[in-house]
Amino acid sequence: MIVVATADFELYHGVVTELRERGVEFTTVEPGDELPERTHVLIVGDGDDVPDKEIEIVRADPTEPRRAVESALSSLRDGGRTIVGVDPGDRPGIAVLSGDVVVAAFHVPLADAAGVITDEIADAADPIVRVGDGARLTGASVIDELDVPVELVDETGTTPSLGTGARGMGDVLAAVNIARRSGEQVRERTVEPTVGELDVIKARSREQSATNREIDETLARRVAAGELTIQEALAEHRGQ
Repeated sequence: MIVVATADFELYHGVVTELRERGVEFTTVEPGDELPERTHVLIVGDGDDVPDKEIEIVRADPTEPRRAVESALSSLRDGGRTIVGVDPGDRPGIAVLSGDVVVAAFHVPLADAAGVITDEIADAADPIVRVGDGARLTGASVIDELDVPVELVDETGTTPSLGTGARGMGDVLAAVNIARRSGEQVRERTVEPTVGELDVIKARSREQSATNREIDETLARRVAAGELTIQEALAEHRGQ
């Protein structure tokens, strides 16, 4: 059982809310009170005293209650390697697994993907990131921003068939399947954009331009390489 014992109200509220949302069995006690016999993990704040017992102690930050809950759940599951699966695209699906258990999932803009992944693996002992090989340019931009072991995974067949009410979940579910499939370890991914990929970038620049302006091929290549966003490329194009 997870037990929460803290005098920090902000921490208490954040951790209890996270535990309830996940449907986790837990209880709360006042700091210093006797702990239930089934206590396996105790979540406390930095200023709270802890008992002299052989139990797992999680020191929680009130600004990051989810991280504390993840640490507590990991202890209950006897750990498991942290694996992050990424289904690349303009809004990558990201799934974080502890062993075989999905502990977090995200669907974020491409510019935020590397930051989300870095935050999720910050406290992991031996994390690995597995990126699908389908969307070459966006996948390469994620890989190049990461400073952890990365595997490039064949994502064939990872996107499931979606039933009624599951619209928008495909990228995240594909990320889960990618996380569970081993691949080839890479340090970076150099991709030469095709004519078609450059045309797509130029078309998107026209769509995002208030004056229907289209960037040239040189700027489109820089966007493809992750050096510029489309908005930054449009700004440079206006200044030329």
